[in-house]
Amino acid sequence: MPGWVEHLCLQYRVVGPIQKYGQTVFGEVTGADELCLDYQSTVLPPKKYLTPQKEILLNYRMDGSHIEAAIDPDQTVVLGVHTCDIHAMKLFDRIFGQGFTDQHYQSHRVNSCMVSIECLQPCSDQSFCRDMGTASVADGYDLHLIDLGDAYAIHVGTVKGESLLKGFHYVFDVVEADMVRINARLGAKWQKFPYRLHSEVHELPELLTENYDSELWQELGNRCLACGMCTQVCPTCYCFDVSDETDLMLEEGKRVRRWDSCQIHEFAMVAGGHNFRERLAARQRHRFMRKGKYQMDAFDMVGCVGCGRCARACLVHIYPVEVFNELHERMNKEIPQSILEVRDGTFN
Repeated sequence: MPGWVEHLCLQYRVVGPIQKYGQTVFGEVTGADELCLDYQSTVLPPKKYLTPQKEILLNYRMDGSHIEAAIDPDQTVVLGVHTCDIHAMKLFDRIFGQGFTDQHYQSHRVNSCMVSIECLQPCSDQSFCRDMGTASVADGYDLHLIDLGDAYAIHVGTVKGESLLKGFHYVFDVVEADMVRINARLGAKWQKFPYRLHSEVHELPELLTENYDSELWQELGNRCLACGMCTQVCPTCYCFDVSDETDLMLEEGKRVRRWDSCQIHEFAMVAGGHNFRERLAARQRHRFMRKGKYQMDAFDMVGCVGCGRCARACLVHIYPVEVFNELHERMNKEIPQSILEVRDGTFN
């Protein structure tokens, strides 16, 4: 691994999980000794390399004589991406690849190589990736690593990923004994990933629809600080604001987009001072509807990957697992017992 990372650093910008101020973040590395591949979770997801927190879209002259798209991404290798974040990128690929495709996202995606790593234990007590079907991944990566202890098994996902191994001499084809070790490693991991949701992931859209007017949203709104931290650390949130910035001489300008959050007050402010989602309860409901229903309705992919970042970032302890389970419990309490017995297949 050290030799391979050094080999990559000679050809690409290499980023991966590193320790910074006592936390794990994705940052640029120059050698394998800086990497922390056995990490719980990063503060921000690796989506920041595909949709940067601040990105220049256009450069132009104020007199209209010149305007051009600002697209010049670096060739980047992102090492050590967890499987849940790969699922989030697959959702982004579908969102930004339909209709009016986002040329900036597409350019970052084409010029990035994603090297994922198998999660062999949960990131935290708040993660529920197994429930969301994101604790493993079959595609969406260029290379996928499995830590075997004294070596890494590498699954090649794309031709681009295979090119990362060219010129490096310490990679070998697996033999039957290696496959036994790989299968044993993968088989042993699942007992460490308990199911935490009281409902199936495919039941979330109906669950949220039935609870659209639930009192729980007001209860969450009473606690929420509208700080937007949950959406800032979320790997599947992609809302942004666009603004124009000009120089002091009013000769040149640039159009910039920045990450935005549906949880802050100004997000839903429109002309005339009207705010169509002014109440914190409505914002919390919108957030969970988007994660568990809207994205599945629009793209047939779950809008939450169960990474648990938002739960760790929330200052008032609003946890997605608890919210979904509370909705499930409240809905079941409202159903007559006779109906529950039939649904359970029993007739007492």
